[in-house]
Amino acid sequence: MPEIRKTSRSYIKQQLSLAVAVALVCLLAMRVWFLDLLLPVIIGFAFVVVLAIALGKIWERVARNHPESLPTFFTAASGARLLLALATMFVYYVASQDDSMLRFFLVFMAFYVVSLAHHAIFFANVSKKTL
Repeated sequence: MPEIRKTSRSYIKQQLSLAVAVALVCLLAMRVWFLDLLLPVIIGFAFVVVLAIALGKIWERVARNHPESLPTFFTAASGARLLLALATMFVYYVASQDDSMLRFFLVFMAFYVVSLAHHAIFFANVSKKTL
């Protein structure tokens, strides 16, 4: 059981580290090319942080109590991530008053793709270790 908790914490820490790295790259681009990316960076960062903590804790609970349901968890997590991303982009689209949607989309997708790739690679390695 301590191994499951350690894996969950490792997942959350790695996701947060990647979110910080993407945010720093975006902020650097913002300074170099004088772009207004602060709000998209904040929203993308918050999206990854909330999702990382939620998925890490849910995975820990499923792995501890119902390990046979892990494939269902991974499918549900992917679907939930996609739906939450679409909902976030829709809310930003409705709330934004200027033509900043393209910039928001590109920044948000950077956070989304990095988070998704890490999730897939991390749990593929975890699954390999348990087999």
